[in-house]
Amino acid sequence: MRLIYLVAGIIAVGFGIVGIFLPLLPTVPFMLAAAFCFARSNPEWERRLLDNPQFGPPMRAWRERRAISRRGKAAALVALAIGSIVGLAFLDAPWRFAPTAVALVCGTWIVTRRTD
Repeated sequence: MRLIYLVAGIIAVGFGIVGIFLPLLPTVPFMLAAAFCFARSNPEWERRLLDNPQFGPPMRAWRERRAISRRGKAAALVALAIGSIVGLAFLDAPWRFAPTAVALVCGTWIVTRRTD
C-alpha cells in the first residue's frame, strides 16, 4: 500500500508542477494530495513539501485551519471564471454550460471557506 501512496504522491506533484505553468490547473490542491500520500508513504517528502517556501504556507493553513488565503481565493475564482467563459465560447450545447456549473459549485465552496 505504501508503494501506491508513493506513486500517487509523485503523480500529484507532477500535476502540481504543471499547474504552475497552466493557469487553469490548480497547484495547491495537487500538492495537498501529494502531502497526504507522502504522509502515508514517505514522511520525509511530506516534510519537504510542508517546508517549501512556496507551497508550505498555504498547505499548512489548510491543514491547521481549513483556510484559504485571499490571494488564493481570488486566483481560483478568476481561473474558474476564465474556464466558464472559454466553455461558453468554444463548446457546443449542452456541454457549453458544464464549466459554468462546475465554476458555480466550486466557486461557492471556495468562497465559503475560512479566509487566512
